[in-house]
Amino acid sequence: MAALSAHPAEAARELERRKGPLREGELREILQTWTRLEEVRAAIARLEAEKEEVALAVHALVVSDVATAWSPRPPFLQVPEYTALRERGGAVRLKLRELLAEEAALDERFYLHALQLPNSTHPAAPVGDESQARVLEVVGEKPVFNFQPKGHLELGEELDIIRQRRLSHISGHRSYYLCGAGALLQHALVRFVLAKLVPKGFLPMTVPDLLRGAVFEGCGMQPNTTPSPVYCIDPARFEDLCLAGTSEVGIAGYFMDHAVLIVCSSTCYRAETDTGREPWGLYRVHQFTKVEMFGVTAAESGAESEMMLDEFLMLQKEIFSELGLHYRSVGVEGGRGGTQLGSSPSNRCPNGFPPPLTQPC
Repeated sequence: MAALSAHPAEAARELERRKGPLREGELREILQTWTRLEEVRAAIARLEAEKEEVALAVHALVVSDVATAWSPRPPFLQVPEYTALRERGGAVRLKLRELLAEEAALDERFYLHALQLPNSTHPAAPVGDESQARVLEVVGEKPVFNFQPKGHLELGEELDIIRQRRLSHISGHRSYYLCGAGALLQHALVRFVLAKLVPKGFLPMTVPDLLRGAVFEGCGMQPNTTPSPVYCIDPARFEDLCLAGTSEVGIAGYFMDHAVLIVCSSTCYRAETDTGREPWGLYRVHQFTKVEMFGVTAAESGAESEMMLDEFLMLQKEIFSELGLHYRSVGVEGGRGGTQLGSSPSNRCPNGFPPPLTQPC
């Protein structure tokens, strides 16, 4: 917040680039709330120190009165200094009570509005919509056939290893089954990536699918917005529980102030909203399995996060190459909006950097 306050014009431009829900006027309101909150907290600290000072002064009077009990002076309760200290202490407590109530109200207002602030866009990220994404690298040669190749969904249905049709009465829209070799292939890919990353120093982990809303908010996701990509459990039965759309939420909730590398395979749940066009195949489905690389870095030089991001990209490229896949590395545009850590299901990263994204072609 100190950086935002110091450079409000740049923060306003960042809001425009990210295409999020906030506007410049709302940003000014957030900064004003934060400034007042800091003033109130500073005043509370001063009053707490004054309250301690009064308490020590009263203690000194009591000790002095006990030490000189043989004196004809009146008891310390009758000493004018004590009366003055009591009045001063009462005024301090009254003011503290007022400021603590104001602090609570300001803190709630700031938190609810600051949740909508987007992360900073990496300087290397193209500005604009999807059309501005640029290809950084193409690895391997795209196969050329002397016939019209079939897509993965058509092949999978013919081989009876994927089923996505006629499931609305079973599991709803955008769901699928993997059968036989399809199910084994998913497990094999998960095992392949785990075997690749564990020797690289990643700690394997499984995480809960159900998590508290505060954990999602800490990752920049807002379960209670409309529409929301997060599935929330009926609060009448289970208070404040949501289905994770990525293992990074559970990992982030587990680790605080650690520098670690985690690899996690999890089932992901996404309440994908209408994008204006029907996705084809096993894309933008409501449930899928994903292997996640997750890193928590120190923040001593300011470069640690980007260094880890480069390492993740290198590992992604190694994985695709070892699978024999032709792929491209894409610089994802920074204008996808929202406040999440990343911008797409395969584009999660520390500090909200829209990183190069590896895609099979």
